[in-house]
Amino acid sequence: MKKLEIQSSIGKSDIYVGETLANVSNYLPKKGKLAIITDPVIHSLYGSQFPKADVVIEIPQGEEYKCMQTLDGIFEKLIDAEFDRTSFILGIGGGIICDMSGFIATIFMRGIDFGFVSTTLLSQVDASVGGKNGVNFRGIKNIIGTFSLPKFVICELEILRSLPKTELLSGMGEVVKYGCIYSEEFFKYIDQHIDDIQNYSLEVFENLVFESVRIKAEVVSNDAKESGMRRIFNFGHTFGHAIEKITHMPHGCAVSVGMVYAAKLSVLKGKMSQSDCDRVVALLEKMGMPTTCDVPVVDLLKLMRSDKKREGDSVHFVYLTGVGTCCVEKLSYTELDSIINDLR
Repeated sequence: MKKLEIQSSIGKSDIYVGETLANVSNYLPKKGKLAIITDPVIHSLYGSQFPKADVVIEIPQGEEYKCMQTLDGIFEKLIDAEFDRTSFILGIGGGIICDMSGFIATIFMRGIDFGFVSTTLLSQVDASVGGKNGVNFRGIKNIIGTFSLPKFVICELEILRSLPKTELLSGMGEVVKYGCIYSEEFFKYIDQHIDDIQNYSLEVFENLVFESVRIKAEVVSNDAKESGMRRIFNFGHTFGHAIEKITHMPHGCAVSVGMVYAAKLSVLKGKMSQSDCDRVVALLEKMGMPTTCDVPVVDLLKLMRSDKKREGDSVHFVYLTGVGTCCVEKLSYTELDSIINDLR
């Protein structure tokens, strides 16, 4: 097991990579009521390992349930069980569970403590760490949310063996992102271990998760609320979120396409060499990730205009300046409209 600590203006969080669900009781508060929020599949497979809780709440799988309407029934159960500010919420599941559990905890009674047991690669390297919690609204991802760190995150690696390939690829989309924007050495490590990744090597997964979280912790510690450097984590997401909404691709797969478009735009803007762009595309293709999709331009632009990173008629766009380095600059939607066909 490896431990990391995130300290920032929004709190402190301990990340345990390789710890197990069976040991989660060691990290829970000794007093106060406990609610577990999970999904039906995780509950049926691993419910016997759950700690004793006052309330266990299931949220059905699917982005359509990550919405404000779902919250009503959850708050009703917490109130009926007489939860108070000494209570604790434990999310056990993937990204949707982590996002929603954190959001619920940060607004219930103006905020109670919470923690996660992250069960997918995507949530371990993205949703469960960093302190961003939220729900979707009218199809716009995470447009309503809060910044607050969980007390702890357990990244359960053994559970990753049960992930279908599509879930594995979705998580790897975010892992590759960290190499693209922050560390050429990490990018090379991923490239050198593609066979191990596809064979579910726990040793390699431990390194992938730990390094991804280490990079995120380093940035979040200095920019908790995405006002500056943390924006680099949105690489590929301006396109990716819109593609995900239109095509219903898994998140990381849509981000994979978004990263390719963003890399191509980086070349068009003279910020990145074509050879480095080719390296990014080649790595994604070797992993079996999608690198293009056929979506109507008008629909793509419409959704991109609702991006959380929008500021007036521009968006804070993440460009690559090389493999492992990047910059963030404003990009007008007018300019994007004029060149988007070239990217596709």
